Amino acid sequence: MRLPLPQFATGDRHPNHIAEVIETTSTEFLAQCLEPDDLSFPSMPPFGSWVCSVDEESGNQVYAVVYYATTMPIDSVHRARALGLSLQDLREEQPQIFAMLRTEFRAAIVGFEQSSQNRGYNQRIYQYLPPRPPQIHQAVYQCEAEAIIKFTEELDFLRTLLCINGAPVESLAAAAIRDIYQLRKADREWLIKAGRSLSVLLKDDYDRLRFILSQIHP
Repeated sequence: MRLPLPQFATGDRHPNHIAEVIETTSTEFLAQCLEPDDLSFPSMPPFGSWVCSVDEESGNQVYAVVYYATTMPIDSVHRARALGLSLQDLREEQPQIFAMLRTEFRAAIVGFEQSSQNRGYNQRIYQYLPPRPPQIHQAVYQCEAEAIIKFTEELDFLRTLLCINGAPVESLAAAAIRDIYQLRKADREWLIKAGRSLSVLLKDDYDRLRFILSQIHP
C-alpha cells in the first residue's frame, strides 16, 4: 500500500486530467502528474504531445506542447538508487517506493482559445502567448484530438517551438508534427503545408531544416 498521503476525491475527475500546475510563467508552465490509484508510476506525457489548461481569471483555454519530463524522488536530498528488481518485484517487496516519486513535465505555451464569455459569437484561436498563463494548482489536461486538429489549422505555433530555450527544438518540432499528422489521419496536404512553413522559418539554416525533416516519417 502507499504511504498515508493526503487523499482527495477523484471519482468525478475527467479522464484527461493528468496533472496540476506547480510553477508558471508567461511562456511555459511546470506541472506535476497526478498519482495513479494503483502501484505504478504516474503517466508521463510523451515528448511533443499537447496539453491544455485554463487561465481562470479570463477563462481562456491555454494550449502547450510538452518538451521536458522527469521522474524523481519527492525528497530532493536523497537520490533513487538501483535495486536490481523488476517493477513487479518492487510492487510486492518495496511498494512504498511508488509513493516516494513524483513525475513532472514542462510545457511551452503556443497559443490560446478565447473564453466563451469574451468571444461574442465567434470563438477564436490565437497562436501567440495569452495575456496570462494558467495559475498555480490549475488542472492540466491531455488535449482531445479534435482540439489539436482545430488548433493546428494554422502553423504559426511552429515559430514558437523553434524559439524555446533549453529544449531540443528541432526534435520537438518534428515530434509535434508527427503527432498532428497521425491525428489528421495521414493528411499529406497538411504535412506539405507544415514542411513549407518550416522552410520559410529556416530559409537561412538548411541544416536545421534537413534535420527536422529527417525525423518526420510520412
